[in-house]
Formats: sequence, C-alpha cells, structure tokens
Amino acid sequence: MLSVQQLSVNGRRDLLLPATSLQAMRGGLLLVTGTRQDQRTALALTLSGRMKPSGGRFAWDGREWDGGARIKQLRAASAVVDSPGVNEPEQHLSVQDLVTEDLALVPRRYRGALLSKPWLKVNRFEDIAGLWVEQLDAGRRIELLTALALANPKTDLLVVDSPDRHSGDPADWLPRLEELAHDAGRPLAVVATVTNLPAGWAGPAASIGNALPGPERAEPPSGDEHPAQTLQGRTLQTQTLQEEGAK
Repeated sequence: MLSVQQLSVNGRRDLLLPATSLQAMRGGLLLVTGTRQDQRTALALTLSGRMKPSGGRFAWDGREWDGGARIKQLRAASAVVDSPGVNEPEQHLSVQDLVTEDLALVPRRYRGALLSKPWLKVNRFEDIAGLWVEQLDAGRRIELLTALALANPKTDLLVVDSPDRHSGDPADWLPRLEELAHDAGRPLAVVATVTNLPAGWAGPAASIGNALPGPERAEPPSGDEHPAQTLQGRTLQTQTLQEEGAK
C-alpha cells in the first residue's frame, strides 16, 4: 500500500503541489482529481519518486519515511506513465521505435532478450507497430504505454498522469486501468491523476490539496508552472531516467 500524508512541493510563486494526503491499495485503482495540469504532473512525479517533495511523509509496503528521504526506494518500485513534458512519447516516433526506446530503459538484469518485434507480437500490438504515436487513439495509447511501463517486473506502483487529456470518454482509459489494478496475478497499486471523476465512479478517490485548510483550498490558482520547467533540480529528466533505467 502507498500512503502519503501532507505531501507538498514548493514552486517559484506558489505551491506547485498543495498539501495532499491519499492512500492507494495494491489491487485497487485510485483516482486523484486536480484542475491544474502542473499540479497533476507534480503529484504523479512525486508519488513515483521522480520529484523530491518539500514536505510530507510516505509509507510504502509498511516502510515509512519523511518525504525528502529514500525516494530511490519508491522510484525503483514505481513507473510514471505519459507525463506531459516529462516522459510522454514524442509524436513523430513510430510505435516500434517507441517500444525499442522504452525497452532499453528496463534494467539489464531483467531485460534479457527483450526486442521490439517479439514484444509487440506477444503483447498484441503488431497492428499498430507501423503507426506514428500521434495516430494512436486514446484506448490503444494507454494500453501500449502501461504495457511498456510493466515490462519491468519490479514495477509495483503505476502512476498515470492525466489519461483523460486524450479523451473525454472514460471508456477509452478507465477499463484498462481497472483491469491492471484488479489483476490477481500481479497485484499493482494504480493511481491516475484526472481533471474530474468519471460519472458514476464509486471507487477510491482523492483530490489535490485535500490536506490544506479550507480557506487555502479555495484560493484560485495562479498561472500554470510546469514541473519540468520550474523545478529543474527536483525533476528527473529524460537523460537521467535512461541512465538509471539501463543499470
């Protein structure tokens, strides 16, 4: 189980991530709402250990620590999926090239003979191998990117950043996340940041800033600050991810 209390990240002008508390169980899907893309991305990066928080506490699988310490443990157990400006795939890439690049990030000791063409066949993506990333519909996109994230067998926490930005219809992304969360063969904790909860959603939910006092929570947001731009020292950029993933 992932549990965070009063998790926050300071930005240049205001809180990039207002104090937020949540719990995500293995075998379950947690949806976290936030109106600002920069805050949704900051939460996704912080929950997955890609951004160092300014305050708060973490607990993961029974181990607890202050937010600023031991985030490497959380990073090793997690994957962040399709984060805008951070690791979302470039639109000019072909699916096969994307798969080749992402499989190269799987740690060598688990990579074995992972090659793009066999992987595409085994995972039933041969039909889209020749397409550009920009040609993928929202459903196939989330299927592909989550499958790539799970190519690393050590991934136990999946954090998906704003899947609803590709489609206003939850049917294009929600079933896939529920399927992964409820897979008894691989009990993942799955978290997705979204703008609004899907109609009729009765599962676990939280909201960004839910640990702020009432008046602060009601303050209108200032202009968006993208985490990858405003906190360069905190965010792991693509080159760092490649270097650490290849170890």
